[in-house]
Amino acid sequence: MTQRRSVRVVLATTTAVLAAALAGSGVAHAQPWGPLAPPNPFLGPTGTSTMHGDAGSSDATPFAGPGAGPVSVGSAPLAAACPTLLEGSDGMIVALCTSVLGQVPTVHLIDPSALPRDGVAFGGASVAQLPLEKGSLLGGVYAYLDDADRLVAVDGHRQLVRVAHSRTAGGWSLRIDESTDLRGSIAEDDAVTGLAPDWDGTVWFATGKGIVGTVDQAGAVRTVALPEGEQVQNSISTSPHGTAVATTHALYELTTGADGSPHVVWRAPYDRGGARKPGQLSWGTGSTPTYFGPQAGTEYVAIVDNADEQVSLLVYRSGTGELVCSQPVLAEGGPGSENSPIGIGNTVIVAGTYGYPYPTVPDGAGPAVPESAPFTGGMTRVDLDSSGCHTVWENGVRSSAVPHLSTADGLVYTVARGEMLGSSTTTTPVDGFAFTAVDPVSGAVLHTTPMPGTIVNDPLQMSALITPRGEYVQGTITGVVAVSPRHG
Repeated sequence: MTQRRSVRVVLATTTAVLAAALAGSGVAHAQPWGPLAPPNPFLGPTGTSTMHGDAGSSDATPFAGPGAGPVSVGSAPLAAACPTLLEGSDGMIVALCTSVLGQVPTVHLIDPSALPRDGVAFGGASVAQLPLEKGSLLGGVYAYLDDADRLVAVDGHRQLVRVAHSRTAGGWSLRIDESTDLRGSIAEDDAVTGLAPDWDGTVWFATGKGIVGTVDQAGAVRTVALPEGEQVQNSISTSPHGTAVATTHALYELTTGADGSPHVVWRAPYDRGGARKPGQLSWGTGSTPTYFGPQAGTEYVAIVDNADEQVSLLVYRSGTGELVCSQPVLAEGGPGSENSPIGIGNTVIVAGTYGYPYPTVPDGAGPAVPESAPFTGGMTRVDLDSSGCHTVWENGVRSSAVPHLSTADGLVYTVARGEMLGSSTTTTPVDGFAFTAVDPVSGAVLHTTPMPGTIVNDPLQMSALITPRGEYVQGTITGVVAVSPRHG
């Protein structure tokens, strides 16, 4: 959702819960992190224009977060689940949410200066709204900001839309600035599950039923069908080498041919296990592919497989598909991850989601085996060197959001669920959540601060936005929570 994928959840269970106060303190070790991938010229600002930070889904950002010191926490209910939080060059936050009533995908324009620094603020933060056509559970979840600060998404009527925002004397407004009809290329019972631009300005998309397509700058649409039965249930990633697509059976890298049509450069099957696992939304990898590398930031592409007893991080060489290494991860937690890994330099960090209590799953996901399991969580850091891959550390953080690494302050930020250091791994409506800063060098928890403690503030493994102002803005199943440094 990797997550992180949102679900149009049934939000009837809005039981109040107790906040969890988690202990932690310390200072991050000084270590340079990087390089980040080169900026994609057809995206908006680096670090804030995609759900996973950049076109390659590194989940790394050049901006410092709130840090490991005192923070302020405020909540802005929007009556909507908000998996996609992006920020344009004007500093306005563009959110793609799904309303609680009717489960309608809705674009919210959020004024960050109106987000509460403490407590709860009803109304005021969202200064404009634009409903989009409703589609499938995962359709319309992934989106990005283009180089004109427009939100690019595919709606439920299979229209590729670019949503612009502007301010007039009457206030802020949102409008569909441009639209491309994809109905001739996508079946009525299919939906786009991921999209991203390449370095030529071509928009790539993938559908749940395994169609990969391109839309060039003239609006021409071309597609290729992946093998029958392979589904795409995560977003896609792009680099100067190509476009990475993970299906429920294999990882692909594609490029465009001389006629502009997408074609497969390489395919790498992985161990998808015997069934969907609890805490995952499909039978296969839960990873949006992650590009990373020590020189250009894009030499490698990684996913986590779905093997039954022990999952592994798989690292391939982009451009060729050579398997660089396979390393077991999440040995102390359950065998599963529904999140895109963090990838930066020679380092990958994976967060476990095995057993996470998603309230619903996409159509066709199949039953989980077992039906449910304790949510143990846990994170694993893996480093690459000349001899291959090796595990640096594992911890017990019960991450309930997609973790992000800041190259500016050297911290990993996430939201932890429940009593992270306690013995219980059972999830309940009274778990509570806490903003958490982790030292990526040691895996130690350096700081925690309780967040609003109700089940309606579950981050549900969604991705946060780290802003240039040092704020951590996290989507939840009913709105957003903003964490900012406390000064004075």
